Amino acid sequence: MTTATPNHLRVLHAVRTLGYGDTARIARRVGLPHAEVEEHLRDAQARGWTVLTPPDDWSLSDAGKEAGERLLAAELDTAGARRQVTAGYDEFLAVNETVGAACTAWQLAEMGIGEAPVTLADTIATLREPARRLAGIECRLTEHLPRFAGYHRRFVTALDRAGSAPAWITGIDRDSCHLVWFELHEDLLATLGRTR
Repeated sequence: MTTATPNHLRVLHAVRTLGYGDTARIARRVGLPHAEVEEHLRDAQARGWTVLTPPDDWSLSDAGKEAGERLLAAELDTAGARRQVTAGYDEFLAVNETVGAACTAWQLAEMGIGEAPVTLADTIATLREPARRLAGIECRLTEHLPRFAGYHRRFVTALDRAGSAPAWITGIDRDSCHLVWFELHEDLLATLGRTR
């Protein structure tokens, strides 16, 4: 069964997966109008679930994290998708170490340190297989929870851009491979009620 995530939960969950963000960034992530996102953020703030740091940076409170996890658990059970999302998480973990190691090696190479220097071409080649596998993982996840859509596209876009702009591998100011992978990991953990 496919379950559409309510917009208020999509907004709350985007704050969780992003870690923090301004209203415009959150709106881009969830694909909703700025005004609607701001309304959901303010409603969550009134419940004590979000914290606004001026001028416009939103984060989750501990209560917001707990509330989000309760709502995600209910969504998962309503969709009857716990087994499928757990399987998707296991598939993710099978390539997580490869992505983490490739991103770390690239960061060390950029700093001119590390035991075995890697090239940009090496890093991109290493990340191609996780990108390929991510397509299947996302397809299986979105059969039940459409909100998982977009991770593969964002990861592949970053990987394609990295050839001419290496910051797309690990940059924190853009949807880099590392950032997209981190957000998916956080999404899976939150959905399943797990910790790192």
